[in-house]
Amino acid sequence: MPEPLEPFEPLESYGSEGRAIASTGAGGAADLATAEAETLEKPLGGPEGGGPDKKPRSLWSDAWHDLRRNPVFIVSGLIILFLVIISIWPSLIASGDPLDCDLSKAQQGSQPGHPFGFNGQGCDVYTRTVYGARTSVTVGVLATLGVAILGSVLGGLAGFFGGAWDGVLSRITDVFFAIPVVLGGLVLLSVVTSATVWPVIGFMVLLGWPQLSRIARGSVITAKQNDYVQAARALGASNSRMMLRHILPNAIAPVIVVATIALGTYIALEATLSYLGVGLKPPTVSWGIDISSASQYIRNAPHMLLWPAGALAVTVLAFIMLGDAVRDALDPKLR
Repeated sequence: MPEPLEPFEPLESYGSEGRAIASTGAGGAADLATAEAETLEKPLGGPEGGGPDKKPRSLWSDAWHDLRRNPVFIVSGLIILFLVIISIWPSLIASGDPLDCDLSKAQQGSQPGHPFGFNGQGCDVYTRTVYGARTSVTVGVLATLGVAILGSVLGGLAGFFGGAWDGVLSRITDVFFAIPVVLGGLVLLSVVTSATVWPVIGFMVLLGWPQLSRIARGSVITAKQNDYVQAARALGASNSRMMLRHILPNAIAPVIVVATIALGTYIALEATLSYLGVGLKPPTVSWGIDISSASQYIRNAPHMLLWPAGALAVTVLAFIMLGDAVRDALDPKLR
């Protein structure tokens, strides 16, 4: 017997353009072709269409987004910007010569045109305070750059390759950590006769790199264990490519934070060594030198000590506050 024919579906079951209509559970009809076309036309990422077009923010963009709204960062950044400007162009706010002294005005207080008074040699304290920012900022910035570069390179290589190189570097850093900084400065800089800033900067780099080296080493060890580094290694990426493209951008944040905080410490260390007489030497204009020369006149002329010491304290505090703000922005655990 012939098989029974399937029931014929009336033409009304098709749309005006011949597209199939499927019945829904609610008893209505849905145009499958139209629904599919509408689905393909909708942008991914929700009704706002922000999915594929909106790029995901990186750690640095998130950090900058937080820093712009942090009042501590804004205040410290403005102070540091002001210090940098007067370090480059001190004549903008001080028209005198820091080495122009008049003994007849020694230890005198504030006068018209000389708001901070005069020091023991009759030099204008205001002018010397302004010009002293150049020396302190120069020493702090150059010492920090030297420490960051040397410590990051040595620590990064030790953390990446490990083995004997890591062991040797760890023992060397232990030796340097055992040297007291101030005592080492008294011993090493006491034999230097140069009045420039380079011996002081070299001393700070010599004793400062082990701290940054350990930070960089631990950060690299953590970064190289991530899945994207292992994937790059499996795909045949060279060591230099993995270091520069994958590990360095994700391991540099702790180094930047520590270096920013250390910059203020190096400025204070330069003032301490200059106060002890083994750092910068006259005729170099430095806050540490001025504080050292004013300490013996603190009872008769306290203004000689107040202004350079206050400028030093504000500068160190600004860099420490900046480092704290950067640390809070770069550390995801603190978000």
